[in-house]
Amino acid sequence: MNPPLIVNERDGSRFAQAPGDTVLRAALRAGIGLSYECNSGGCGGCKIELLQGNVETLWPDAPGLGERDRRRGRHLACQCRAVGDIIIKAPTAPEYVPPILPRRRRAFLIGTTDLTHDLREFRFAADGPADFLPGQYAMLDLPGVGASRAYSLSNTSNDHGEWHFQIRRVAGGRGTAMLFDALRPGQEVGLDGPYGVAYLRTAAPRDLVCVAGGSGLAPMISIARGAAKAGLLKTHRLHFFYGARAPRDVCGQDLLAALSGFGERVTYTPVVSAPEGTDWDGACGFVHSHMAATLPGPLSQYEFYFAGPPPMTQALQELLMVDHRVPFEQIHFDRFF
Repeated sequence: MNPPLIVNERDGSRFAQAPGDTVLRAALRAGIGLSYECNSGGCGGCKIELLQGNVETLWPDAPGLGERDRRRGRHLACQCRAVGDIIIKAPTAPEYVPPILPRRRRAFLIGTTDLTHDLREFRFAADGPADFLPGQYAMLDLPGVGASRAYSLSNTSNDHGEWHFQIRRVAGGRGTAMLFDALRPGQEVGLDGPYGVAYLRTAAPRDLVCVAGGSGLAPMISIARGAAKAGLLKTHRLHFFYGARAPRDVCGQDLLAALSGFGERVTYTPVVSAPEGTDWDGACGFVHSHMAATLPGPLSQYEFYFAGPPPMTQALQELLMVDHRVPFEQIHFDRFF
């Protein structure tokens, strides 16, 4: 039986859907720039209209799709699969064309390291090179967990096939329960990637600002490491801000300290929002406010990368785009919920 054929009426593109793929993953695997961000049903960035044929919906209550969208026959490309040939109407753009085509791999856990009380690095190895851009993420298919989980990478591409993730334990989360409590070295997971559009732009002439919160540390560490690997830190400065709720959540400094130029061209500033009852003597408040108050130049002079909890990323978007009129092409983030 031939795989389902998907035709996008908007741009005339045609692509096949391999077994196990969603409409979105099939498009990206074919090199077609279908609009998306989280690949997990939360952001709503991959809405499509189904014009002909049928789809299977994987997560009927996905928060990225509202009731009005459902009434109008819209679907999330990341949460539906074609059942036979279909015709869709979906937005595409050059910025969503994958610079590295995602593919599926078998990966094996080779080690872990605790970073804080609830943040742990997981290191996997797979056959062949680990080919991705700094700041991208991959989808993990974990034993006993039905749906794929999106986790950001913290290392950089390498020929020995290592994929590193820094993941925060989520209370009641099936994915992190498997990772933290059940998965053992040597066990296999499915790894599909890379995905994501908030990767390092090595040609940008501006100094870099990375802002991270929680497990948003991973892609920002990857960006910093990628900048060092590309030689950018010889000519650019990197201002790295980490927002934490309490002092015990602060992390990342030791990872940045391994980069050449740390303390000079690379600076690290942790900001704690709830320091009460501790002996914390560092910066306090919200990380986006502290960043805006302490950067030495106008915000429009920087290239911004950020990742973290939705309230933090939303506040940063408003601060940069509305309050300081930073051009959109200088702002890089993937929305996760």
